[in-house]
Amino acid sequence: MNPAEQTDPQIWTLFVYGLAVVALIGVMLGLSHVLGQRRRDNATDEPYESGIVSQGSARLRISVSYYMVAILFIVFDLEAIYLFSWAIAFRETGITGFIEAAIFILILAVGLLYLWRLGALDWGGKQLSLQQRELPEEPTTNG
Repeated sequence: MNPAEQTDPQIWTLFVYGLAVVALIGVMLGLSHVLGQRRRDNATDEPYESGIVSQGSARLRISVSYYMVAILFIVFDLEAIYLFSWAIAFRETGITGFIEAAIFILILAVGLLYLWRLGALDWGGKQLSLQQRELPEEPTTNG
């Protein structure tokens, strides 16, 4: 059988699938426009949360350290998942896989130690830079 003839049914099914997706999106948008709400009340634009009218602005300023800790958590969590798959394949990888996992864990520990020393994991207060932490204190003289 010719390879060109073999791929044609696959291309047509992909094309039909794409058309079905576009048609479904069009039908859903059309129905929402036809069946959607036409009138607007005074209460339509009011903020509402659990029956309590909200007070103040909805735009809260959140510290960058919160996002930094969240991103670091995600990074280390994904690396833990990677180690879990390594643990499942422990017998297949043998001692070589164990040494690779140990090196990987060592690199993670060094990275965590660096972030901890840098102060990226501190929640409270103003974070001091590494240079400010290492400045020696001036001696006090009683005189």
